[in-house]
Amino acid sequence: MENLIEAIAQVSPDIRYVAIYQNDKLESWQRAAISESSSNESDKYEELLVNPTILLLAQQKGNIDCGGLDFVLIKYGSFYQLVKQIDKGHISICIDKSAEPISLEKEISKVLSIRI
Repeated sequence: MENLIEAIAQVSPDIRYVAIYQNDKLESWQRAAISESSSNESDKYEELLVNPTILLLAQQKGNIDCGGLDFVLIKYGSFYQLVKQIDKGHISICIDKSAEPISLEKEISKVLSIRI
């Protein structure tokens, strides 16, 4: 997981945080010296509870009549949060609010297609 996290972090300096929750194991990385970040405890519960729930709900709706689900993008006040399903878990990427998250999602998907 560490190699994948490093590869995603290198996609852009606008990537502030990367977490992978897979097989009931959470690994994360945060760029040093970022402003307006959430607490480590808050991040942990987001990865263990919030993001899996959001993905499940969106995926169930997407599978009914929308052709599935590619990703969920959340715009918080200070940053974007990109969440994607992976085998037996999810990956969560925090993106700076000044970035173009859809463009970064395409680059991140390329990394994931090579690494997973």
